[in-house]
Amino acid sequence: MSAEVTTEERAGILLVDDMEDNLIALEAVLGSLNEPLVRARSGEEAMKALLRQRFALVLLDVRMPGMDGFETATNIKRLDQTKDVPIIFLTGVEDDPVYAFRGYATGAADYLTKPFDPWVLRAKVTVFLDLYRKNRQLEHLLSREHGHSKELSAQLTALEQQLAEDTPPDMTDLRARVHEIRRLVGQA
Repeated sequence: MSAEVTTEERAGILLVDDMEDNLIALEAVLGSLNEPLVRARSGEEAMKALLRQRFALVLLDVRMPGMDGFETATNIKRLDQTKDVPIIFLTGVEDDPVYAFRGYATGAADYLTKPFDPWVLRAKVTVFLDLYRKNRQLEHLLSREHGHSKELSAQLTALEQQLAEDTPPDMTDLRARVHEIRRLVGQA
């Protein structure tokens, strides 16, 4: 498979934080990954963005006015469309085990406290981007295999109908159809 990433495989990273400086810092750390970075300044904005497009990952601040990070994560995990999007919580709150527990309890994949090591964050994000790409490739393969299966099923149905007719089928045509089905299956 080609190393080139198609536009369809690029999902982007949703950056959710109410502080402009934090969004700028995240963009600086993740910009070199050459993936679309989408900003949301609140939980509400994050939910709207998630419903508009696919994301490989959400980086989510815990403390925000209105809908906080925990409530936002809970809403993300409730929707069929977004429930599988990984979430990494980012928080300035000191290493309080209760906050980390709440983050993981909402379904977060990871939890980092600020200030975080930019190299560690970039490495973690890269892992989730790779997983996203691999999942998309599997979806494409399964879709293609499903299409082949439907085509084979239609051809077999046509053969069954031909064999069921009162008049004997043309054996040349039957052999050609069997050969085509074998080719589709990869046995030709």
